Amino acid sequence: MNQNSSRLYVVDALRGFAIISIMLLHNLEHFDFYYIPSYFPDWLKTLDKSVWDSLFFIFAGKSYAIFALLFGLTFFIQSHNQEKAGKDFRGRFAWRLLLLLGFGIINSAFYQGDILTIYAIIGFGLIPVAKFSNKIVLGIAIFLMLQPYELINLISGLSDPSKEMQNPASWALFGKMAEYIPKDSLFNTIEGNLSNGRIAVMEWSWENGRVFQTLSLFMLGMLAGRKSLFKVTPKSKIFWKKTIIYAAIAFVPLYIIKSNAASWFDSEAIRRPFLTIFNSWNNLAFMLILVSGFVLLFQTRTFEKILTHFSSIGRMSLSNYIIQSILGSFIYYGFGLGLYQYTGATFCLLIGITLGTLQGFFSSWWMKSHRQGPLEFIWHKATWVGTDK
Repeated sequence: MNQNSSRLYVVDALRGFAIISIMLLHNLEHFDFYYIPSYFPDWLKTLDKSVWDSLFFIFAGKSYAIFALLFGLTFFIQSHNQEKAGKDFRGRFAWRLLLLLGFGIINSAFYQGDILTIYAIIGFGLIPVAKFSNKIVLGIAIFLMLQPYELINLISGLSDPSKEMQNPASWALFGKMAEYIPKDSLFNTIEGNLSNGRIAVMEWSWENGRVFQTLSLFMLGMLAGRKSLFKVTPKSKIFWKKTIIYAAIAFVPLYIIKSNAASWFDSEAIRRPFLTIFNSWNNLAFMLILVSGFVLLFQTRTFEKILTHFSSIGRMSLSNYIIQSILGSFIYYGFGLGLYQYTGATFCLLIGITLGTLQGFFSSWWMKSHRQGPLEFIWHKATWVGTDK
């Protein structure tokens, strides 16, 4: 990412912000093993619920959306740099995605909720559209964001409201986690995560519209790169100011609809796709508020000094993401400390803040003497194997 330094810092900081917010949620979820201790006093249960609701309202579905947007942006930057050298990046990008898939499989061994494997697969959708015009790419991105599969399901439900609906396939698969996550065998945990857990997360991603939304965000991130929206220019500043206003206006009705739709429809055939669609749009609107607000604050001297602390975390986001999974599984799963049995949302938030702070110090220390994070270095070298990069 060598377009200019101001753009580099804000993108790295935003990616670091997304990584830390993702880790906070993962801690609250005990890294996908939901368990609420029943012996807590009522005041602590109330506090835990408030912490849970607040963090999920702010970050759930939004942090990953930021990550997806920046994934597409990074693709553009790398592709654009190669284009200036007279080279086509698409073949090298396909190889890079296969490498990412390998990192994702390693990460999935510890944390079944891994997104690297999903991004690696969906990322191939960028290759055929990389040379399309902005208008065509935007049209495809909007179409995908409309959740076409769920729209078909919604139309089907409206035509036959009494249609019997099966439980989502991911439910039964997630239920099987109790057979290996609480147990004390690391081998069984890895085996379960890579088999049952990996399928469960893939199913969940499809059932919740994440596949179409993620590819749409990849394309929108690519367009943001083409339009230089993360560079500090008067034009980009106007864009982000308009975006935060429009996104805030859109978020209010979307949130009201999403929050009340469950009571509007007796038919599960209607309610389920309707909620999936509006939850996706609701998350998009709030994500745009977060991104716009972050970018605009970063352009002020006071907040730039604060937000820049996320930059080193973002520069080694792959390393930090996988380190999170290894540490988190050890802290909460049965093969490690087994703290899922003793921690509610409040304690988990404190653990998450502690881990985030430690990752911040580690990242800052590492980046003082290295150009890339440890796994980023491996990914870079493997991506450009056969060249002098």
